[in-house]
Amino acid sequence: MSRLDESRPFIPVGIAVLTVSDTRTLADDRSGDTLVARIAEAGHRLVTRAIVPDDREAIFETVRNWTLADEIDVVITTGGTGFTGRDVTPEALEPLFEKRMDGFSAVFHRMSYDKIGTSTIQSRATGGVANATFIFVLPGSPGACKDAWDGILKAQLDYRHMPCNFVEIMPRLDEHLRRSGKA
Repeated sequence: MSRLDESRPFIPVGIAVLTVSDTRTLADDRSGDTLVARIAEAGHRLVTRAIVPDDREAIFETVRNWTLADEIDVVITTGGTGFTGRDVTPEALEPLFEKRMDGFSAVFHRMSYDKIGTSTIQSRATGGVANATFIFVLPGSPGACKDAWDGILKAQLDYRHMPCNFVEIMPRLDEHLRRSGKA
């Protein structure tokens, strides 16, 4: 079973939050606010936050640029994971993924099913790794952001979480590039 190893130090990571919406502003972005509050409560660093419209190129470029920034270890997006015509966040970001994180989607949907039942199938939440940066693509509701953070991300972004966590493998995410001489 998972546990916190208090003998290990807490290591804060740099996180960027992107809200994907044609209608939200910083003044009424409750999902982004939810993530920002939880990031601060956990002791991590919010490196940057932005809102972009439901536009594939804007989403892709923003996240790609963030994955190239040394101070950003994790990108969390909220919004654009449904099925309407403007919901394009997974399509924008999955081509960026070097590795998909199918387990994130599976666990997110399992937790979500316990709260909202079969309505969870209306989300295309996903995750992956690009440029040695973790990327999590969440639905645009504050509840979904709470569930993803509280149920998955808080533990996995804590170096003390055992038996394993994302923080301990961050230094090795780009080892394939170092081996091939590309880094």
